Amino acid sequence: MIKLRLKRFGKKREASFRLVACNSTSRRDGRPLQELGFYNPRTKETRLDTEAIRQRLSQGAQPTDVVRTLLERGGLIEKSVRSAEVVGKAKQAAKREADAKQAAKDAAAAKAAESEASESDGDSAESTEA
Repeated sequence: MIKLRLKRFGKKREASFRLVACNSTSRRDGRPLQELGFYNPRTKETRLDTEAIRQRLSQGAQPTDVVRTLLERGGLIEKSVRSAEVVGKAKQAAKREADAKQAAKDAAAAKAAESEASESDGDSAESTEA
């Protein structure tokens, strides 16, 4: 399968990337089938060979997640919601809801303990008065 992915180049800590089409089993920095563009994350500069990218996509090439976002920003493909995003957001919402319920339980337990303690203090005060 052909993948559209980023190939790293540049100095240490000053990485830039080339957008390349390569076999899915090849190494990240291996020899690509075709170079399709350039991306610099520090300056957000992006240059894309739109005709070559459209041709590769029509042949069935699959972009990685990062490349997909670059292509969406460049207007080459329409923005789509991926199933992984839907599942992840649902899990996050469920976790927030569970945390809120737990916090409410903890607050209710603390309030009950506080009221119980104040009642027992009131009982001891009455016994000392008598």
